Amino acid sequence: MIQLKNITKKYITENQTILALDEVSLNAEEGEFVVVSGASGSGKTTLLLAAGGLLKPTSGKIIINNVDIYDLTPEQRSVFRANNIGFVFQQYHLIPYLTILENVKVPMLANKFAIPDNEVIELIDSLGLKDRLHHIPSELSAGEKQRTALARALLFNPKILLADEITGNLDPVNIEIVMNCLADFKSSGGTILLVTHDMDVSKKADRVIYLEMGKNLKN
Repeated sequence: MIQLKNITKKYITENQTILALDEVSLNAEEGEFVVVSGASGSGKTTLLLAAGGLLKPTSGKIIINNVDIYDLTPEQRSVFRANNIGFVFQQYHLIPYLTILENVKVPMLANKFAIPDNEVIELIDSLGLKDRLHHIPSELSAGEKQRTALARALLFNPKILLADEITGNLDPVNIEIVMNCLADFKSSGGTILLVTHDMDVSKKADRVIYLEMGKNLKN
């Protein structure tokens, strides 16, 4: 489902070249839950952004569901991402003036496919947020914001879920809610690639891969 083949990513500035990823390779099968772990600055978020079609690597290939996503035009890649990939960012990226219901429905703009409100509300309710439907992000706790971001990522029932430190700012109750949601997604055949420092979360994965200074990916 996810194939990263010799991925290198360089950030070039006026004064230096930063090698964020150095010929990293990674496979994740359909229905597999893979965690990527490593110290801060090891390239984990860069890897996730590249896998999600949001950051083109300097070299290497990224094949998602049998499609080389960087062979697509930006417009084609956007549509492909909307149809196949759910992405949960560490900082939520919720639109501040929209309600929870409206934020969760935002992917419809890219997908151009409407989902009835009752189905959207059912998804939101499954994450314990039904009583917050009409609240805006500034009125939510960190856990509620993260669950809203997760609901948005799952709106179109993607084949792949990519998540960056999804439990990093959450209390134990919210961590359990989020992990139960991930377990349901996996049990339905979804593939999960999750970046985390949390060893308790890593224990729930099928496989943990360690990234060190952008290279030396190992099991």
